[in-house]
Parts: sequence; structure tokens; C-alpha cells
Amino acid sequence: MAEWLDVVDASDRVVGAASRAEVHARGLLHRAVHILVINPAGAVYVQQRSLQKDCFPGLWDTSAAGHVDRGEDYLQAAHRELEEELGLVRQTLCSLARLPARSATGNEFARLYLCRTSAEPVPDPAEIMAAGWWTGSALADWINQAPEAFTTVFRQIFAFYRSKSWVL
Repeated sequence: MAEWLDVVDASDRVVGAASRAEVHARGLLHRAVHILVINPAGAVYVQQRSLQKDCFPGLWDTSAAGHVDRGEDYLQAAHRELEEELGLVRQTLCSLARLPARSATGNEFARLYLCRTSAEPVPDPAEIMAAGWWTGSALADWINQAPEAFTTVFRQIFAFYRSKSWVL
């Protein structure tokens, strides 16, 4: 069954809908969410994308991420992705940022959310091949040593997150 997404204009207003395959093939503007999961010790949960993913297989990425489905809003999508990918339900999410649609984000307008939790994620093996908790400094060192191991958008998100006053 095809995944359907809202197609949006340059101002992030819905102007239609198309299948995920068509959206990607034609480079249409659409929406996505990224969630950073942080534990009480301040460590960040990162995931390595499954090799079966069509975009960025095998690369390390935000704790959970995904498209906003047709008719969904950003927050609904963030909760859905947390549950689907990590088994985390009924979590409080804090909106951190809006990312503009551009080639580096795959033509996605993206919203970044923060989830502080003591719950242990249970990664979906169909989506995630590896995952773990990293301190901010260890993750920054890893990104500096092997940036190609991470998605472009995650590197941008992590740099943004570390630049804020509530840095890891």
C-alpha cells in the first residue's frame, strides 16, 4: 500500500497530495519530523537506519524521524514515529525548531522535537539496525571523526541542538 503525503508550497501550506514515491521522484516539497530522545543523564539516543531504507540506508540519524502523512499535523506524526520506531507512547514532546525545505533536508519542511524520558526505547528492527545512548561530547567527537556515517540533516540538527543554552 502506497504511503500518501501532503504536498506543500514554499510557505508550507498544503496544496495537494501524492504518493511518497512520486514526492521523492519529482522532488516535491513535503513535511517530516525529527525527534531527539534524551535520557535523565542527558545522553542522546541515536539510531542507525536499516539497510532496507530507500533513503540514507545504514547511516546514523535522529532518535526517530519520518514523514508527516497526508492529513496529519507535525505533532501527530512525531508521536506516531516515536511509537512505531521506538515503542515510546504518551511522551511529552517539546517543539525545538522548524527546518526549511531544501536539498539538504530532501525538500522536507521539518519540525524538530525534544523528548526527555526515562523510558528505554525498543527499536523496531525493520526500521533500525543499531541504536544507543551517547553523551553530547562523545557524539560530537564521533561526528567530527566520521561525518559520512551520519545523515546530513542529523549533523545539522545536532549542531543546532548543541548550540543552544541547554546544550548536552
